[in-house]
Parts: sequence; structure tokens; C-alpha cells
Amino acid sequence: MKITDVRIRKITDDEKMRAVVSITIDNEFVVHDIKIINGSNGEFIAMPNKRLGNGDFRDIAHPLTAKTREKICDAIFKEYHRVLEEQESDQQFEETLLQEEEK
Repeated sequence: MKITDVRIRKITDDEKMRAVVSITIDNEFVVHDIKIINGSNGEFIAMPNKRLGNGDFRDIAHPLTAKTREKICDAIFKEYHRVLEEQESDQQFEETLLQEEEK
């Protein structure tokens, strides 16, 4: 199995939910609504889930092995941090332009 695409769909300023992600596996299968959550022990991936009648949540799609979960997490976090760095760089560039215009 190969993660062939990772798309950061939405980045939030929310204290807990940091981003919503979609992944493509082997250019053939897409999983939407994977969330990056900021928990008490750091960031982690929450697979798409639904709320059951008793209030519990159940994953709709999830990896079956720790190795597969690790591959998915690695691909998602790599792209997430790349996008964050790009946004930060863009913001710094815009701030520089504004400072130059003020002179």
C-alpha cells in the first residue's frame, strides 16, 4: 500500500482540531475527513467516524495494523507541516511587503 496523495482540506485555529485531511491510497481509493487533533499528549490522527446511538464514536475507515497507521500518519504529518511552513513563509513575505510600502 502506498499513500499517493495527501490533501490538507482545511486548517483551523481551533484549540483541539488542527486540520481536516484526505488521503489517496494507490491512486485508487480516497479517505476523506481524517482529522489532525491536538491532544494532551501532542498531535494525533483521528480517522473518519460516526456517532452511535449511545453517544460513542466508531471509526468508519481505519488501518488494520500499526505499520499501516504509521505510514498514514507519517504521510499526513509530512504534508501538514509542509503546508504550515508554506503559510508561515507567505505571511512573512506579506509582512515584509507591507513594511516596505510604509517606508
